[in-house]
Amino acid sequence: MGREGLERLLAVGLAAVDAGDAVGRHVHRDPDRTLQVAGEGLPAEVPITLLAAGKAAVPMARAFVGAAGAQVVRGLVVSKDGHGGDAGGLPVRECGHPVPDARSEAAGREALALAAAAEAAGALVVLLSGGASALLACPASGLRLADLAVTTDLLLASGAAIDELNAVRKHLSALAGGQLARAFTGDAIRVLAVSDVPGDRLDVIGSGPCTGDPTSFADAARILGSRGLEPRLPAAVREHVEAGLRGERPETPGPEDESLIGVRARIVARNADALLAVAEAARAQGLRVEVDPVALSGEARDAARGVVARARAAAGGDSLLWLAGGETTVSFDRAGRGGRNQELALAAALEVAGDERVALLAAGTDGSDGPTDAAGAFVDGGSVVRGASRNADARDALERHDSYTFWQAEGGLLRTGPTGTNVMDVVFISLGGSS
Repeated sequence: MGREGLERLLAVGLAAVDAGDAVGRHVHRDPDRTLQVAGEGLPAEVPITLLAAGKAAVPMARAFVGAAGAQVVRGLVVSKDGHGGDAGGLPVRECGHPVPDARSEAAGREALALAAAAEAAGALVVLLSGGASALLACPASGLRLADLAVTTDLLLASGAAIDELNAVRKHLSALAGGQLARAFTGDAIRVLAVSDVPGDRLDVIGSGPCTGDPTSFADAARILGSRGLEPRLPAAVREHVEAGLRGERPETPGPEDESLIGVRARIVARNADALLAVAEAARAQGLRVEVDPVALSGEARDAARGVVARARAAAGGDSLLWLAGGETTVSFDRAGRGGRNQELALAAALEVAGDERVALLAAGTDGSDGPTDAAGAFVDGGSVVRGASRNADARDALERHDSYTFWQAEGGLLRTGPTGTNVMDVVFISLGGSS
C-alpha cells in the first residue's frame, strides 16, 4: 500500500474520532426533555454554563449546543490559533499553544470567572480536548504568565512526557488539577473529554481542571529535579514550588476532595477508537492487519526503530499493515524545524532505506505536528535517496532535529489542516511480501 492508500486510512481513523460527532453520541434529549449527558440526566429547567477548551473545542461546543439548545445560558470556547469557527453562537477565544500567551491567561481567568458566576442550581459542562492546559493558562498567585511560558518551554525541550508536564503545570496554575471545579458553587459538573494522553487519564487530559489531582508539589519538584531544570527556572517558580513543599501554598484538590463530589466525567474519543476503525476498514479490503501492543512513547527516533522492528518481525516476510498509536517526545538543546511525527518518520526512513516493500505514515491526529503546518510525513524505501537528490541529508537533518526541512525538500510532508479532533499520534506501516 502506498501513500494514497495510507492517507485514505488516516481519513477513516480521523472520522471515527471526530470530536463533534463524539459529543453528539453522548448527549441527547429524552422525550421528557431531560438532557442526557454521558448517561447523566440534567432536567430541562437546569441552566447550563458551558466551557469548551482545546484544539477540538469548537466542534465539541457546536455539537453540544446543537443538542442542548437554549438550556445553555452562557459559555466560553477556547482554542488554538487557526482552530476557530462557529461554536454554536458562543464566544470563541483563540490563544497561544503549546506555549501560552497573554490571550491564554485572559481566557483562563475568564473561565474561572465563568465557573464562579454560574448559578448554584445550575450545571457546569466542560468539554476538554488536547491543548487545554496551555490555552487556559491562569498563573497561581505570585506567578506571572512569563514564568509559566519559560517553565513550559524548558519542560518541552527536556523531552518531558505529557503527564510530567501536566503535574508541574497543575502546581503553577490557579485553574488546573481540579481547581476549576472548586471555583464552581453548584453541585452538577459534567465533563466530556477527547483523550490526547497515554492511558486516557482524566486527571491528565487538559491538566484535569475538574478532576482530583493525584500529584503534589513534591512530584512537581521531583520532575523538575530529574530533568535538571531547577537552575534555569524563573526564581518565582522555584520559590513557589519550595513554598508548596513547606505547606505555605495550598495543594490542588485530591481525588477525594469534597468540591469534586458532583463531578461526572466520560471520555468520548481516544486513540484506540481511531486504530480500531482503521483496522476494520483495512480488513474489509482484504488486508492482514495487526495493532502494535506497545504504545508509542519515549524519544521519537527510538520509537521509530522499535516500531519498524516490531512490524517487520510480525510480518515475517508476508504482507501486513501494522498500526501503532501513542505519543513520543523530542529532546533537544538546539533545534531546527519539525515535530515528533516528522522526526519519527525521518528516523524510520533511515531504517527502511532501500526496502521497496515498506511504506510508513506518521501523523498527529490534530493536524499539527510541532510548530509547523504539517501533521507528519510519509516514508518509503526511497525517501533517503530522494532527499539526497534534492540536497537534503536525512542523517544530518535527524541529528539537528530539522525534520521539516528534509521532508519539505523530499516531498513527504503530510498536511491535513485542523482535523477537529486530537487523540495523540498514529503510525501506519505497510509491508509487502518477500520479493
